[in-house]
Amino acid sequence: MTRPHDDRANLEPCVVGVDFGTLSGRAVVVRVRDGAELGTAEHPYAHAVLDRELPDGTRLPPDWALQVPSDYIDVLRHAVPEALGRSGVRPEQVIAIGTDFTACTVLPVLDDGTPLCELPDLTDRPHAYVKLWRHHAAQAQAERITALAEERKEGWLRRYGGRISSEWEFAKALQVLEEDPEVYGRTERWVEVADWIVWQLCGTYVRNACTAGYKGQFQDGAYPSRDYLTALNPGFADFVTDKLDHPIAQLGDRAGALTAEAAAWTGLPEGITVCVGNIDAHVTAPAAGAVEPGRMVVITGTSTCHIMSSDRNETVPGMCGIVDGGIVSGLWGYEAGQSGVGDIFGWFVRTGFPSSYAEQAQALGRDPHEHLTALAGEQRVGEHGLIALDWHSGNRSVLVDHDLSGLVVGLTLATRPEDVYRALLEATAFGTRTIIEAFETAGVPVKELIVAGGLTKNALLMQIYADVTRRPLGVIGSAQGPALGAAMHAAVAAGAYPDIRAAAQTMGSGHRGAYQPDPERAAAYDRLYAEYRLLHDYFGRGANEVMHRLRHIRAEASA
Repeated sequence: MTRPHDDRANLEPCVVGVDFGTLSGRAVVVRVRDGAELGTAEHPYAHAVLDRELPDGTRLPPDWALQVPSDYIDVLRHAVPEALGRSGVRPEQVIAIGTDFTACTVLPVLDDGTPLCELPDLTDRPHAYVKLWRHHAAQAQAERITALAEERKEGWLRRYGGRISSEWEFAKALQVLEEDPEVYGRTERWVEVADWIVWQLCGTYVRNACTAGYKGQFQDGAYPSRDYLTALNPGFADFVTDKLDHPIAQLGDRAGALTAEAAAWTGLPEGITVCVGNIDAHVTAPAAGAVEPGRMVVITGTSTCHIMSSDRNETVPGMCGIVDGGIVSGLWGYEAGQSGVGDIFGWFVRTGFPSSYAEQAQALGRDPHEHLTALAGEQRVGEHGLIALDWHSGNRSVLVDHDLSGLVVGLTLATRPEDVYRALLEATAFGTRTIIEAFETAGVPVKELIVAGGLTKNALLMQIYADVTRRPLGVIGSAQGPALGAAMHAAVAAGAYPDIRAAAQTMGSGHRGAYQPDPERAAAYDRLYAEYRLLHDYFGRGANEVMHRLRHIRAEASA
């Protein structure tokens, strides 16, 4: 939501933040003095997510998720000028632009940054396209990467909770090598799109410390060794030196100056500061004012990321990464996450919302989610008699296994759509509690939750999270948390603030303790959570491999 502003805003320096999400990009114009959001705009990706076929009709196997890089440039062409126009801010007032991206979202390019999928002879090759964060078809490669690291006792593995994800840089690159060696051979740079978009803005390629640390296994100044990569696959031996290694800049650094071409796209002045890239979840923490240890930011959307800084460096099982200064300099930045949250709710509405419910919702002026939420909100805890596992897109933390799948237990002929919907809401809250308990068992305290993202609009969901986790739950003050965080880092890069802590104190916003846990409901949820954990461990820790077997059967049938 755009904040009211007065005429003085037209006399003050501003920054632009651009958040590249899963389905669209959002731009926000922010006043440097106080973080006021003066204008916002959103532009959907024309090609959305390619999970069934390429633009030319080439079919894709299960678990693939690709994107088209030109869609990101279209965000710069449309959302940025539109946000600027709505803000009433003159272009010459803008001193910097910052960006953030979903991660790990990676792209094979030539040395000049040209995406391989834009080469005429590679438009029908799936591995030439952007691999979106939720591309999970590299699970087999991820398991081998983990197994070899365990066998060799690689020190960096503990920084990732002992498991490497199929969503990350090395697993996805190894999949390209093993499934399309020609595309791998023609890849001159294996680039996080968070860095590629900055490259397009300023003409300079620089890797950001955030994605390098969390998604590129870059720890203590080094990637996995050549010996390790050779043992993994001899053809992968030179992956780091030939395709990945590049100068790394810290968060809030200046990457370069806006080029004339990018100025024409955006309507911003040529030569302004372009900030080093960042990950959407991590950049949200300072936007929510969470720059002290123990304040966990839960960024909800199609998936959920759990981001927290701590003064403790501990091994937390199933973490997506522990990086020195990965969120705020001087603290250890932790990342965990759930691969499906909003996506699960959306899936249920698409597949489990009958026509009679659609008619009722329309008569009441509600969309499907509002209608199901209202009906689910009338229930007492446990009334529906269901327990669900939130693994419809696999499990990111703490199991790190994207071959797991969703489950609902307790269905009867009396079960209604709102019952299942509420059980799915609760399942995502149970998944978050599982992550919190992993932190605390490892000696990393979680004192408070702050929720950001589109799902903060669902008051029932927010209260469920407070009750299930037994913690006060705050809500970020901005509807565009990642874009605001990117803008704040841009302000630091331009020299308007000495560091992101100072920017967070002035430009960040949030409502602490907006939801408080109810003791009676929390006690009822403790009983349900105990059942969730039984199912979680039974299906997720090897006692019953039925989910993996079903994956193999589906793959064979789809071949």
